[in-house]
Amino acid sequence: MAPHDLSSFDLTDKPHINLGLDGIVAFSTKKSFIDGQKGELIYAGYNIDTLAEHATFEEVCFLLWNDRLPTQAELESLQQALLAERTLPKAVIEFIQSCDKDAEPMGVLRSAVSMLSEHDGHDIADTQAATISMTAKMPAMIAAFDRVRRGLEIISPLSNGSTAENFLYMLNGEAPGEAAIKTMDLCLILHAEHGMNASTFVARSIASTMSDIYSAVTGAIGSLKGPLHGGANTAVMNMLLEMQAKGEGLDPVEEVKGKLARKEKIMGFGHRVYKTLDPRAVHLQKMSKQLSEETGHMKLYEWSVAMLETMKSEKNIDANVDFFSATVYYSIGIQPDLYTCIFAMSRVSGWTAHFMEQSDNNRLIRPRALYIADKNLDWTPIEQR
Repeated sequence: MAPHDLSSFDLTDKPHINLGLDGIVAFSTKKSFIDGQKGELIYAGYNIDTLAEHATFEEVCFLLWNDRLPTQAELESLQQALLAERTLPKAVIEFIQSCDKDAEPMGVLRSAVSMLSEHDGHDIADTQAATISMTAKMPAMIAAFDRVRRGLEIISPLSNGSTAENFLYMLNGEAPGEAAIKTMDLCLILHAEHGMNASTFVARSIASTMSDIYSAVTGAIGSLKGPLHGGANTAVMNMLLEMQAKGEGLDPVEEVKGKLARKEKIMGFGHRVYKTLDPRAVHLQKMSKQLSEETGHMKLYEWSVAMLETMKSEKNIDANVDFFSATVYYSIGIQPDLYTCIFAMSRVSGWTAHFMEQSDNNRLIRPRALYIADKNLDWTPIEQR
């Protein structure tokens, strides 16, 4: 029987497989809305363009967790709560120091976050405390591992400043400039939430079992670690660096056409939801141009624009959030293999928001699967197989 020949099975319920769950609506949510045709992204009522212009990452966290913007007093309270949770537990620091210097950063982050459930000092069932703790500590984990693998001492967190400022300080060991802080903060805002993507679905599935929020975020990190979800910006940067290694005379248009002719996947383009330019990419392209001018990476930006135009003309495919975030991070001195970790330290705000929402109106997630193999086979003794 052919692998997908369903003729011999009872299909009285008329099941239909939507590969990748395309088009399946499994939840209602207040957290975000995406209009793929218009290229529109909404966080809890606010357009991403409005938040990019006016908000801070901490305000976006409050918005996602509470479905409204904070008052000044509420924002200050949240900022103080995040400040109080920045220091990593001793066991987590020792784990990070013990990791192989060549370890994959997302694997280290996943394990370190999982350890928090035992070493955080909070009741594992205290969702609010765990949410604040993970949001505050994930930047410290990423920075600590990067410094350890470079043979540098781990930097203690700042006792003030934003999440973006503290991360850059702990990463580089020096006070970041205002432009770098603003850029990092905007990147965190743009990556904070994005509908029912794979990692968010994992987080809600774990929440539906009434497991704890540390487990949900650990599972979500494992999902984001996959190259089809969170690793594309690293692949984009590696591709640009490979092009750079070929010399200044490289023609990015011919490079793209050659890859297309060889049927190679060009990362950073296309999206399962957006049928036009990803609205987040608009902001990231502006940042990429500005930073490239300031840091002497204009060739990489110009190649990126040429690739963008070629992909549009050749395949009618637009860039997604990963394409220009690659050169943005590179221009502020962040290593390419950390890009997905930064995605995670932002998206933890969205994952935890969905965990809370799922918990408030829970039903165990239990989809069906269509069985397509044989049934009731005769047993064959092992000596006869």
